[in-house]
Amino acid sequence: MQKFNKYWEISKNWQLFFPFITVISLAYTAYKLASLFAFSKVFLTIAISIVFCLVLLRLTLTLFIFLAKRWKVDQKWKVIRIFMVFAVTGSISVLATKPIFDAIGLVKENFDTFFLGMVLFYTLKFLLVLPVYKVLLVAFGWVFCEFTFFWNFAKKMLYRLGLKQFTSK
Repeated sequence: MQKFNKYWEISKNWQLFFPFITVISLAYTAYKLASLFAFSKVFLTIAISIVFCLVLLRLTLTLFIFLAKRWKVDQKWKVIRIFMVFAVTGSISVLATKPIFDAIGLVKENFDTFFLGMVLFYTLKFLLVLPVYKVLLVAFGWVFCEFTFFWNFAKKMLYRLGLKQFTSK
């Protein structure tokens, strides 16, 4: 355990929460991916889940190393916290905007009858989710004690989208 704590730069026990939640999330995601294949035997589903989990873990660690350097995060466990903010924000923004889309009639069934309807549907959906996503990103960044990182991230995203008047660059 000492080696694990030293590698992940964990100095307090509560910081173990982030790697623990990550492993649980990866295992659940791997199980859900394996369930898509609808194997008749539980043993086969579990075996495929373990393989998917190992592949996802390797992919996550590779991304982790790359993004930790790019974001210049001072402690490794903070990168896990940042990943968690992105995951929670993405899921919540889609769930939060669904009732609004339903109320204004922005549903797939209204767009699938004409040429390029799905392109228009997903473009409108993206454009309407984006402001909610940015607000939630900063809010959850604050909840997870990474406000400064996500405030700068949101400003950079606005700048890259051509909305320079909303940034202080």
